[in-house]
Amino acid sequence: MEVSNAHVSTRSGPSIVWLIPLITLLVGGWLVYKTLSEKGPVITISFKTAEGIEAGRTLVKYKNVDIGTVEQVHFSEDLADVILTVQFNQGTENFFRRNTRFWVVRPQLSLRGVSGLSTLVSGSYIEIEPGRGASQTHFEGLEEKPVVTAEEVGKRIVLIADELGSVDSGSPIYYQGIKAGEVLGYELGNDNRSVYIHGFIKDPFGQLLRGNTRFWNVSGMNVTVDADGIQVKTASLQSLLFGGIAFETPPSLEPDGEEVENMLFTLYQDHDIIKETSYTKKINYVLFFDDSVRGLQVGAPVEFQGIKVGSVLDIRLEFDNRDTTFWIPVLIEIEPERIIERNAVTGQDSPYETLDSLVERGLRARLQSGSLLTGQLFIELNMLPDTPVVLSGQESRYPELPTVEAASFANITKAAEEFMAKLEKVEIDKIGEELLGALQGANTIINSKDVRSSVRDLEASLKSLRSILKKVDNSNLQEAIDAGHGALEKLNVTLTLTNQVLRPDSPLHYNAIQLTGELEETARAIRALVETLQRKPEAVIFGKDGEGE
Repeated sequence: MEVSNAHVSTRSGPSIVWLIPLITLLVGGWLVYKTLSEKGPVITISFKTAEGIEAGRTLVKYKNVDIGTVEQVHFSEDLADVILTVQFNQGTENFFRRNTRFWVVRPQLSLRGVSGLSTLVSGSYIEIEPGRGASQTHFEGLEEKPVVTAEEVGKRIVLIADELGSVDSGSPIYYQGIKAGEVLGYELGNDNRSVYIHGFIKDPFGQLLRGNTRFWNVSGMNVTVDADGIQVKTASLQSLLFGGIAFETPPSLEPDGEEVENMLFTLYQDHDIIKETSYTKKINYVLFFDDSVRGLQVGAPVEFQGIKVGSVLDIRLEFDNRDTTFWIPVLIEIEPERIIERNAVTGQDSPYETLDSLVERGLRARLQSGSLLTGQLFIELNMLPDTPVVLSGQESRYPELPTVEAASFANITKAAEEFMAKLEKVEIDKIGEELLGALQGANTIINSKDVRSSVRDLEASLKSLRSILKKVDNSNLQEAIDAGHGALEKLNVTLTLTNQVLRPDSPLHYNAIQLTGELEETARAIRALVETLQRKPEAVIFGKDGEGE
């Protein structure tokens, strides 16, 4: 049996076996390309702490839409910060500009309220606020949520103040009691003395900002004790807790002009200071007092007929070696702009000349009490033409206004001392004893046998008188005359007994005269007290002012 040899033939070209790996490679490459092409940009964010952040789980959101995920968490080279590597979705390339801001949203409970409650279930996440500027891939995250976001429309302002006070980031800014904005933050000025406070005013309140807009501090509770008494001011409960600022824009004749961003304004301590600074023209005078000025403080008002026209600038004590006398010069400033002059003419006298003419007509200065509770004093200017012009004759760089002694606590104290001296002389206990003795003596006299006998004799006399009248009626005149003589004799006996009881040297007569004199002295003392209290009722509360305190 013949066996034929196998014929082996060879094929040229690649084998079909390699087709499957090739297809697999193409599909894998396409998937890699698709995955890479669909991924968004990768950026890094630095925070001081990674509290609530987990790699692979913490999301980045914009308007509550997920746009990225934290991929890695690692430390910076100096270990001062935590660097987050965040993978964003495709189409978010325009989010990452120079002014873009990031912050972590966590549940927070503070005096301003509660925020981030949703994160108790979903966990903390990173919020993004797109900004403007050049593109960049590394950002520094904010430790807290910004007070004002980019979505709010308004104007940014800068306030300059001597001190920060109770103002803090997030403190409200009010207009007419309505919340119009918030404080963004603060920083120390380049001179290391001023404080710059950055704020934001929301529209439509931002449209009210002009060059003459005035801001003042309404933080906390403002308690002042001065010649006007005790004053307590607070804008609202929120400003009491968190601090606050208020502003106003007075009407102006100037055109509104163009609105400007980042305006710079002065922050005043309170609204009263704004009123004070509105009077720019001031003239100074000096007053000399030789009595106590206890209760008078720098800043106390100078008033004319109850209207403030100035304030006290300085109080000092001077000693003269020549005659060993003391003087108290008080420097005051008067603001002529507070006084509106009617029928003013061109070329009128200066304020100094006007005051000199008023002094000739009787203008005088004196101390007056401003508050019963605080005991504070103020300077009163008044027209007293009947008083002489008394000047100290002391040398001073300022013109002097004449002063007069005020009918103040010194006179009240003197009257009170006189009353107390009289009251001490009145022996109340002795008066009571003598009055008791007088009443007992009167009781003894009334119930004595002599008085009862006198009453019986008087009764008999009256009976005799009636008998006489009957006899007269019967025309028996002689018998009537005889009966009248008998009645007169009995009446004479009764009067004699009464005179013996009330004779000048009797105890009852002496006690009655002594009691009357002491009661008259007491009545005069009480009258002096009543007159003093009618003039100055505060004398009972404060007592002597200045001396002896």
